[in-house]
Amino acid sequence: MTPLFQVKELTKFYGNRIGCKDVSFDLYPGEVMGIVGESGSGKSTLLNCMAGHLTPDAGEVLFDTRADGMRDTVSMSEPERRMLGRTDWAFVHQHARDGLRMGVSAGGNVGERLMAVGARHYGDIREQAIDWLGRVEINAERVDDRPSAFSGGMQQRLQIARNLVTGPRLVFMDEPTGGLDVSVQARLLDLLRGLVREMGLSAIIVTHDLAVVRLLADRLMVMKDGHVVETGLTDQVLDDPQHGYTQLLVSSVLQV
Repeated sequence: MTPLFQVKELTKFYGNRIGCKDVSFDLYPGEVMGIVGESGSGKSTLLNCMAGHLTPDAGEVLFDTRADGMRDTVSMSEPERRMLGRTDWAFVHQHARDGLRMGVSAGGNVGERLMAVGARHYGDIREQAIDWLGRVEINAERVDDRPSAFSGGMQQRLQIARNLVTGPRLVFMDEPTGGLDVSVQARLLDLLRGLVREMGLSAIIVTHDLAVVRLLADRLMVMKDGHVVETGLTDQVLDDPQHGYTQLLVSSVLQV
């Protein structure tokens, strides 16, 4: 099977400080990769370099495009990368407000992404928006409400609907359950797991929460000081960690 996404020796420095260094991995269609580590480990830098929000200092980020096969997204033109971000890629922010238009209705938030890929029929756009609100457990009656009237959990679910409505093949998630109450987190994780399986999504999830990756990720990368120190099947890494840093991460969770 051909990888959907390949990262090759991706490196980013902030002056003399390492953001991430020589990170390489393949991601296959329908696979979910979790990236964990403490604050400052480099996981968010890596995610933003992969998603095109930061320009790496070295390395390649390859994606199997529908039209041209494997392309290095780092060397793509800005319009190409923007179109990729509207169609085959999606990015779920930790804070839903960063991924939503707060002054636009819930339906408008979902519809905007459809319009960005060429949808023009108002009735069809509204119908798809209402359908997607239902899929993320938001009542159709809220379609004209603004996100500011929603709870944090509902805002996050709306952001997910906005991202997935165009049927992307790869979703980047930055701490998708961060800052939410535990009960809200559990509901959101169940929803995400269902959507990932139903749509056959590939996803890359950055989190400090090992429970999140245990539930969602097939494979796991552990980062420390900008380097990947351990990688493998999620259950294998969490149940039998080999690197001392991973052992500390796992044991700190067990002690809580």
